[in-house]
Amino acid sequence: MPKTNLIKLSVGTESVEDLEAWQTTPMVRTADGNVRHVTRMWPKREDDLLDGGSIYWVIKGQIQARQRFVRLEEADHGDGVRRCAFVLEPELIRVAPSTKRPFQGWRYLKPEDSPVDLSGTRADDDALPPELNAALAEIGVI
Repeated sequence: MPKTNLIKLSVGTESVEDLEAWQTTPMVRTADGNVRHVTRMWPKREDDLLDGGSIYWVIKGQIQARQRFVRLEEADHGDGVRRCAFVLEPELIRVAPSTKRPFQGWRYLKPEDSPVDLSGTRADDDALPPELNAALAEIGVI
């Protein structure tokens, strides 16, 4: 079990499929085929994240998918500001949707507070509309 995870908003993304399509673009892929997401802050708990941790993506107010961390790299945009590149496995793993209010940046997420993965049979189910998903999550159905 990982020691910790991260949670982050996927800004401008409408669905898991949108996130997946964006992550297939060459500007996001690393030379070894992984996905790279650059952020301003470097996690202080790097070792905990790299010990099996994942980043959980919030899409349209719902935690909907996760990706496992491969490594963290320094990203240089030529402006002298140190940035962190999260290098992630390319596979997006769908999780049981849960409502999450907007926030800035990323946050740590304890494994016990992380949504469970959807089983292989449920991962390909058609997604519920975000409003219905939020309403069902609010009353505790999902």
